[in-house]
Amino acid sequence: MTTKDFDVVIVGSGLAGLTAAMHLAPTKRVAVITKRSLSDGSSGWAQGGIAAVMAEDDSFQSHVDDTLVAGAGLSQLDATRFVVEHAPETIDWLVEMGVPFSQEGGHLHLTREGGHSARRIVHVTDATGAAVQQTLIQHVKNTPNITVFEQHTLVDLITTRKLGMSPDEPQRCLGLYALDDIADEVVTFRAPQTIVATGGAGKVYLYTTNPDTATGDGIAAAWRAGCRVTNMEFIQFHPTCLYHPHVKSFLITEAVRGEGGKLLLPDGTRFMPQHDKREELAPRDIVARAIDFEMKKHGIDCVYLDISHQPAEFIKEHFPNIYARCLQLGIDITKQPIPVVPAAHYTCGGIHTDLQGRTDLAGLHAIGETAYTGLHGANRLASNSLVECMVFARSASNDILSQRLPVPPALPGWDESRVTDADEAVVISHNWDELRRFMWDYVGIVRTNKRLERAAHRIRLLQAEIQEFYANFHVTRDLLELRNLVTVADLIVKSAQARHESRGLHFSRDYPQLADDTHPTILAPT
Repeated sequence: MTTKDFDVVIVGSGLAGLTAAMHLAPTKRVAVITKRSLSDGSSGWAQGGIAAVMAEDDSFQSHVDDTLVAGAGLSQLDATRFVVEHAPETIDWLVEMGVPFSQEGGHLHLTREGGHSARRIVHVTDATGAAVQQTLIQHVKNTPNITVFEQHTLVDLITTRKLGMSPDEPQRCLGLYALDDIADEVVTFRAPQTIVATGGAGKVYLYTTNPDTATGDGIAAAWRAGCRVTNMEFIQFHPTCLYHPHVKSFLITEAVRGEGGKLLLPDGTRFMPQHDKREELAPRDIVARAIDFEMKKHGIDCVYLDISHQPAEFIKEHFPNIYARCLQLGIDITKQPIPVVPAAHYTCGGIHTDLQGRTDLAGLHAIGETAYTGLHGANRLASNSLVECMVFARSASNDILSQRLPVPPALPGWDESRVTDADEAVVISHNWDELRRFMWDYVGIVRTNKRLERAAHRIRLLQAEIQEFYANFHVTRDLLELRNLVTVADLIVKSAQARHESRGLHFSRDYPQLADDTHPTILAPT
């Protein structure tokens, strides 16, 4: 069995992971592990932009206030201020790295999105995530101290408790096991510091804007290793995912509504004014529930987002990728409305961390969408995600750089002596499909106690089947992802059952009122 030694092992190659790698690389030997290619994470799919106070008529306090309002009383003030006040320096860093942000009059062009009281969204037309990701990937590839391991899937974190070491001492992460999909073997990575930056868990739902990589790997692994998770009931459903039989997961950015796009019923009637005074610029949870309500009320498959009243050149300049993709499908958005539906988009909860990205386990940091930092509360404000990735990537890196790294003990290789190759792979695909369908039906935009209990019952059955598979058969990426998705589904359901109110992204028909409880939902492993 192969063992690889590094100072820091980073799992995940999105904006959080790559930013951390670049900050650490000058003095540390860094491994970046990604289960597909470097560019296949969720960050590259982000269209809208990065929220930061860059205009003279804007202020940190305004950005903080907007975030707190969107977070529906659950955003932590210290975390919110920390991110907002460090956001501009992250933009400056990206400019230094060569990200080609959109300009206007020699200055960064700032757009506005739902929930923001000012124009503060720095962007690269309508493909910000892809531009930032590609820029950082080139830097990472050209940095000698960074070694990239593509096609490597996280199996589990290695802890002192897992190895039966020092039961009376504080537990510590010593590295991890990862499945090398090409060699079809499990590799041991040994490191005094590990960073989990594996993104969210949108694939736990049938409809999502997330790529196939969003299977909650880091959240599930940290939970198994003994870390707390927080606010997993708050899954953000993006209001506007393209509805088309030949396309899945194509997001229609919030900036379309920010630049005047209107939501319409099939007969052309606007409906957002009846749901919120902010109309199309209301926070995402409100807009998603409004669309869900109208679709069920009228028995329709989708609603429509219309930006065609804007000049054609304006649309092509600001939304070139959306314009081109829709045109390929026969939809000219300069003349026609776009069919849209809500879809699972962002995991607001995650591994519980502090302002340095530290988890409950020494030697383990969590950053990006996989972490709960306290910023998002019960709902994420648009374009606060990419900036959170960078602020906490830098913070976690600085924390690691300030420490004297211990030398980890020798680690055992992965034991496959008692497993065989599975002869019923259909069980995995069937369970995967069943999980995503009942999570969509029972734990979606609107929930009830009965639906949650039905989901919990099915999760218990799936957990037993999957654990039997995991214990007896050679691990595969599909099996590992399914195991993680079921764990995350269980955490979402348990968190939803614990919140007896409707707040932000969690709406329950049994508890439709807002309660006085402004505490996060914290789950701790037994």
